[in-house]
Amino acid sequence: MAETDTDSSKLAPDVLVGEIERTRAELARTIDQISDRVSPSNVARRVTERAREQISQIDPLIGGAVALAAVSVTCYLLWRRLRK
Repeated sequence: MAETDTDSSKLAPDVLVGEIERTRAELARTIDQISDRVSPSNVARRVTERAREQISQIDPLIGGAVALAAVSVTCYLLWRRLRK
């Protein structure tokens, strides 16, 4: 268990109750943060945002070249298939 900085034998009951309430509140915030971090919908949202950010950083000329290459390969494969 984690040790506290205070000696509980020297504290008044009111102070102890206050510390317990603060500790509970901190624990509740920590649990909320953990559940938010591992929530499947939030994980999916973060992954989508990260992918959009990376896509937006691609140089338009490179993106256009990749798209042109994909279309060219697709057209070539269709032409070969129709030729047979």
